[in-house]
Amino acid sequence: MIDLIKSKLKIFYTLTKNIRGGKEMKRCLYLIICVIFLFVLSACGSGNNETNANEESDTNNGDPENYKVGIDVTFPPFEYEEDGEYKGIDIDIIEAIGEEEGFEVEILPMEFKNIIPSLLSGELDIGMGGMSITDERKEKVDFSDPYYDSYLTMVVDEDSNIESIDDLEDDDVISAKKGTTGGEFAEDLAEEKGYESRLFDSSPDMFQEVANGNSAAFFEDEPVIAYGIKQNPEYGLEIVGEPLNDTKAGMAVKPEDSDVLEKLNSGLEEIKDNGEYDEIVEEHLGEEED
Repeated sequence: MIDLIKSKLKIFYTLTKNIRGGKEMKRCLYLIICVIFLFVLSACGSGNNETNANEESDTNNGDPENYKVGIDVTFPPFEYEEDGEYKGIDIDIIEAIGEEEGFEVEILPMEFKNIIPSLLSGELDIGMGGMSITDERKEKVDFSDPYYDSYLTMVVDEDSNIESIDDLEDDDVISAKKGTTGGEFAEDLAEEKGYESRLFDSSPDMFQEVANGNSAAFFEDEPVIAYGIKQNPEYGLEIVGEPLNDTKAGMAVKPEDSDVLEKLNSGLEEIKDNGEYDEIVEEHLGEEED
C-alpha cells in the first residue's frame, strides 16, 4: 500500500511539473491533487472495513447459540454430579435436543428454589430439575411439552408403622424440599391437619431427616426417591401409600422466549421419534417412559 501511494504521488508530481504557471500555482495544484487522492484512498479503506465487519458478523452469526440451563444437582436421577461431571436424565435430554436443534448448553447448578427466579432475572435461558408443570409456575414461566410423567409419593422409615397419610399423628413432623411440589403438598397438609412441616434445600438432608427419626415422613417425586432408595439403602427408607398426585415435568423458559420454547418442543419430539429419548430414560431408570 505504501509503495502504491508513493508511485501515485510521483505521477502527480510529474504532471504538475508540466503545467504552465508559477511555483505557487504548481504547489497549489499539487496539494489539491494530493488531498483528492487521500480522500479517495480513505473512502476505499472505509469500504474495506465495512466489508470486513460484515464478513465477521456473518461468521459470528454462523456460530451455534449457547443456552444457560439451570439445574439442581441434588436431584438424581434427573441431575447429579459424579466425578466432577453433571449427569442425569435432564442433562442427557437437553444435550440431545441441543444437538438436534443446533445449540450448545452451559449447565449451571443451583438450589431448585432459585431456578425460576434466575430464569426471570435473565441469568438462565432454560430451567430444568425435573420441574413439575403447575398452574402456579405457569403464571411466571412458559413450559415445554412434558418430557416425563411422574407422581408424588410419601416416604417413611422402613421400621415405622406408617403405611399411609392416615397413620400420621397430630404431633408428627413432615418434611419436603423447598420450592418443589412436595414442599407445597407438605405445607398444605400441615396447615390442614396441624402437623409441623420442615423444608430443606437438598434431597440428602431431607432423607437424613427421616432416617434419623426427626420427621415421620417426607414427600418427593417417585423417580427421585426410587432412585435414592436404590442408591442409598443405608437410609432405610420406603415408599408407602398411593400416589398423591399426577405430575408432568417440563422445561421452563421466560414467557418472551418463544423461539427457545419452539426449539425445545421440536427437539424433544425428534428425540422421541428417533428412539434416543427412550434410551436415555432406560439408561438412568432401567425402564422406558410411556
